[in-house]
Amino acid sequence: MKVAVYCGSRSGNEPLYVEKARELGEFFGHNGIDLVFGGGHVGLMGIIADSVLASGGKVYGVIPQHLVNRELAHPGLTELFVVRDMHERKAKMAELSDGFVALPGGIGTLEEIFEMWTWGQLGMHQKPCGFYNVDGFYDALLEMVRSMVATGFVKQQYLDMIVLTQTPAELIDRFKAYVPPQEKWT
Repeated sequence: MKVAVYCGSRSGNEPLYVEKARELGEFFGHNGIDLVFGGGHVGLMGIIADSVLASGGKVYGVIPQHLVNRELAHPGLTELFVVRDMHERKAKMAELSDGFVALPGGIGTLEEIFEMWTWGQLGMHQKPCGFYNVDGFYDALLEMVRSMVATGFVKQQYLDMIVLTQTPAELIDRFKAYVPPQEKWT
C-alpha cells in the first residue's frame, strides 16, 4: 500500500505534531506501507520521510522544479519525481497513491486533501481520504463541514467518506476497509 501524506512544510508550535508525524512514519516503515509525499526535507514533511526511511520503508517524493531550485528537495528518497508545477505534483501523487491523509499543516495541506476528497466525491477515484486529527487539530474544520451538511451544501455521505483518526493502526485498518459512496454525485 502507498499512502500520500499531506502535511506542513513547517513543524508547527506543538512538539506533539512532530512526535505524531514521526510515529506515523515509523508505523509505515515497519509495516511495509510506502509514503508518497511532497518531496521536501523541511517541516513535518521531512520528519515523516526521515522516519519512514529510518524504519526501513520506501518514500516517494513529488516536487515541483521551482522548489528544487530553492534547495528544498529531500536528498535521500527511494525515488524523487521532479514535476513542472503544483498541479502536476498533485496529479502524480494521486496516481502513485492508494489513499490520502492530512496531518497538521497549512493552506497547502488543506488544498491538497480537499482536492482528493472532491475527486473522490465526483467518482474520479475510489480511494480513501482522511484526517490524522492530532490533538483535535481538524475539529473546527470538520465542524464547518458539518455545517455545510446541515445547510444542504454537502450530502452526509460525502462527510462520511472521511476517515478521522489519531492512531496509525486505525488509519490503515480504516483505509483497508474503506468503501466509497455508492450513489453517483449529482
